[in-house]
Amino acid sequence: MAGTRMAAPLLALQQGYSPAAVGILLALFALTQVFLALPAGRFADRNGLRKPVSYSVVAAVLGAGAAVAFPVFPVLCIAALLTGGASGAAVISLQRHVGRAASGAIELRQVFSWLSIGPAVSNFIGPFTAGLLIDHAGAATGSLSGFRWAFFLMAVLPLASWFLVKPTRELPPLVTLHASERPKAWDLLREPMFRRLMLANWFLSSCWDVHTFVVPVLGFERGVSASVIGTILGSFALAAAAVRLVMPLLAAHLREWKVLAVSMLVTALLFGVYPLMRSALGMGICSVLLGLALGMVQPMVMSMLHQITPEARHGEALGLRLMAINAASVLMPMLFGFAGAVVGIAGVFWATGAIVGIGSRTAWLLKGSLQPNGDSGKH
Repeated sequence: MAGTRMAAPLLALQQGYSPAAVGILLALFALTQVFLALPAGRFADRNGLRKPVSYSVVAAVLGAGAAVAFPVFPVLCIAALLTGGASGAAVISLQRHVGRAASGAIELRQVFSWLSIGPAVSNFIGPFTAGLLIDHAGAATGSLSGFRWAFFLMAVLPLASWFLVKPTRELPPLVTLHASERPKAWDLLREPMFRRLMLANWFLSSCWDVHTFVVPVLGFERGVSASVIGTILGSFALAAAAVRLVMPLLAAHLREWKVLAVSMLVTALLFGVYPLMRSALGMGICSVLLGLALGMVQPMVMSMLHQITPEARHGEALGLRLMAINAASVLMPMLFGFAGAVVGIAGVFWATGAIVGIGSRTAWLLKGSLQPNGDSGKH
């Protein structure tokens, strides 16, 4: 999904589509997840790990494969819908499985730090390899051929996921309420701490979306090659993976609310500096620092979410979280595209930085949600 999300906008720009159209294309990667997140969470609660992942693999292969056969804008939109939806459904089932397998707050921080390394590495491998194939595989036969090779690799990679997940032992099913008595997922939002956690997650997720959208557009405007753009995006993901490698070792000393608050403040500062970087090297340095700041977020959010929600409803809670942040991801790239056309790319960076800086107060309000050892007793 990450490789397709990098290659598809570049192909659209090359074919003459506007930044606003690219924003719509990027929004489609999140659109399917908005509608599928809650059903996917409930499906994972009922069926465990392997079945949701198998369906996700089929959808991802079909989506990227369609872009290989027909690399035109309407098909790129279909590829975005399929690969985005597949990624979201697989992530929910994986997160639910790992959260149930963990025991205690410290182990939750550890396992979610380990698990979050996977997407971070993917966000490096996908854009980096796609950029190389676009620049070099199409050098002799034309740039369109390079894009086709990139999409082909993205269609093959999901198959490895199935072979890795297949031998995993399923956890025993949970005894749940009768269907007619089952509470609605929206009831979770009545809990103040759950709302605050979702809001803080939304702020930081929007920053990730800004970076994903702006770097290809900014690089294209400055004449940076596809492989360098892929490397800049990849360095962001590599930094996120690096900080997540360290986090399991420090899990006993971390507090979720402190990590979220610091990440929001550092992100706001970097967003103020990023547009002032005129060279690819400067953009790369900001990308690495931003990756370090935002890379800490997901393990802490996942740890806290599993502590403040009932175990039998973890899938629903994960689905609701994914739906909320992807609803924003549908709207934000389109907003970024139109805002970029009006106030410029720098204005998008500065406005987002100001919003997340002000919103850091939300993370501070999470301070009282857990006991000193990080365990609310609800896990």
